[in-house]
Amino acid sequence: MIVLKKGAVVAAAVLLCMLLLSCMGLSAVSYAGAERAAYCVVLDAGHGGVDPGVLGSVSHVKESDVNLKIVQKLQELFSDAGFRVVLTRKNEGGLYGLPTKGYKRRDMEKRREIIQESQANLVISVHQNNFTADRTRYGGQVFFRDGDENSAAFAEEIQSRLNTLSGRQVSALKGDFFMLECTNAPSVLVECGFLSNAREEQLLLSDEYQTQVADAVFQGTLAYLC
Repeated sequence: MIVLKKGAVVAAAVLLCMLLLSCMGLSAVSYAGAERAAYCVVLDAGHGGVDPGVLGSVSHVKESDVNLKIVQKLQELFSDAGFRVVLTRKNEGGLYGLPTKGYKRRDMEKRREIIQESQANLVISVHQNNFTADRTRYGGQVFFRDGDENSAAFAEEIQSRLNTLSGRQVSALKGDFFMLECTNAPSVLVECGFLSNAREEQLLLSDEYQTQVADAVFQGTLAYLC
């Protein structure tokens, strides 16, 4: 894949967001009177702290670390384009307080609290996939809340761009995930790739590929809004 230089990506983002402003009134998810600077995108880096998520099959990299790096790249893209960006998790730690019994539930509830208090217009939860029964599985997979047409359309735009990146042709799927139920705003959960696939694991460890994944999610979001 050809990777655009950072300046070119940002310039393209600004141009597309100017288009976004002109068409936001026609968008399925537009909020009356919303301005770009007030339009809130919540980025959720899955797992963290004592919850590493899945581990890479070769490097044993923590999913939580890969998630955070991609979210940080997304934060830069959305911020440079003029959006208000909120992160649920800003560092390697979790959101549960002390790692005592019930920490996972506390972590998830804190994420929901952040999403609701931010008055999110969009939610993107970033994860990595794992399927040890078939380590040849690869590529991104996007999930949306069942019965939510806006989230489904949002998910399909991102899925289309992840398909271009991976060379696969798959559709976004309905998913029963806590992070998709935190708000009525359009929400997606993005599994960026398979850490159980050794080749894709190596890609996901690289800054270059993380940038490509973040750009695919970003461009899919802009396409959805317009």
